[in-house]
Amino acid sequence: MRVLAAVDKFKGTASAKDVARSIGHACWELGIECDEVALADGGEGTLDVLGGPNRESVVTGPLGKPVKAQWRFQGDTAVIEMARASGLSIVGDAQHNDAIAASTTGTGELIDKALDLGAGRIIVCLGGSATTDGGLGAIRAIRSPARLKAVDFLIACDVTTQFVDAAVVFGPQKGATASQVRLLTGRLERLIQMYRENYGVDVSKIEGAGAAGGLAGGLVALGGKLIPGFEMVADEANLHDRVAQADLVITGEGQIDHTSYDGKVVGGVIDTAHHFNKPVAAVVGSIDFELVTDDALIRPNPLLAISDIYGREKAMNEPLWCIEHATLELLRNYVVN
Repeated sequence: MRVLAAVDKFKGTASAKDVARSIGHACWELGIECDEVALADGGEGTLDVLGGPNRESVVTGPLGKPVKAQWRFQGDTAVIEMARASGLSIVGDAQHNDAIAASTTGTGELIDKALDLGAGRIIVCLGGSATTDGGLGAIRAIRSPARLKAVDFLIACDVTTQFVDAAVVFGPQKGATASQVRLLTGRLERLIQMYRENYGVDVSKIEGAGAAGGLAGGLVALGGKLIPGFEMVADEANLHDRVAQADLVITGEGQIDHTSYDGKVVGGVIDTAHHFNKPVAAVVGSIDFELVTDDALIRPNPLLAISDIYGREKAMNEPLWCIEHATLELLRNYVVN
């Protein structure tokens, strides 16, 4: 029997690599072969699953203070996770953020550094941003944007939000008040006209341009290509071939809800497993029953939530132990049945 552990991170408690390794440990205890693959959806955590950082640069943080941002450059490919330069986690949380002033300047500085090093391929991973500046800060930080025309410039994201809706959809979780959301929306509307005039690109018509507070749209205006984050990571990880070779697929994430099936890892893995007619199970941190449909609950079978099995406190404090032991029970039942 061969198991494929194809999982996302358990946000705030365990990395995708550690989750996959815990499932692998459970398989090893039962003498079952396990192929471990850490996945992501193009947002936070994507850098780690694409090889991890091997560079660190001091750039301008979201509120103007210098920050040390980790990123990756290998061969001619740069991987930049915008949250490490312009993320909400850098300022602490929404209460400590300045939703109006927050800028993507640092992300642009990392892109500029990649260009200076001769990058032929640049992947920018969106998600976790503190910003709603429409990417203007990043654009201004790239000293010679024309250099991007000679680069395979990819922007990985997992949302379909329109550019002008970025403030309404994401502003409040970044600390924006109702009046600030209106102000930010007006600023995004002006940027649509500016990008159309300066770059000949109408970002208002591009699905997903509102990702990361409109950074996606700003980078598209410079010639970037929006790609589904999960699909990009799945291709890099050779997921299809690995699913085809498995007898059982186990996926997982921190919390399963309605978004889990909309461009996210769990939904993508389940769809891939079904495509190859492979049984698929899921081990997750918790289930938001208010935000998940009955159909979503039965698509992976079984679906185990470690917070329900071991209690929320243990699941938060010892997630890897819980994941390993939940997987052991899952596999014992699977082998018996």
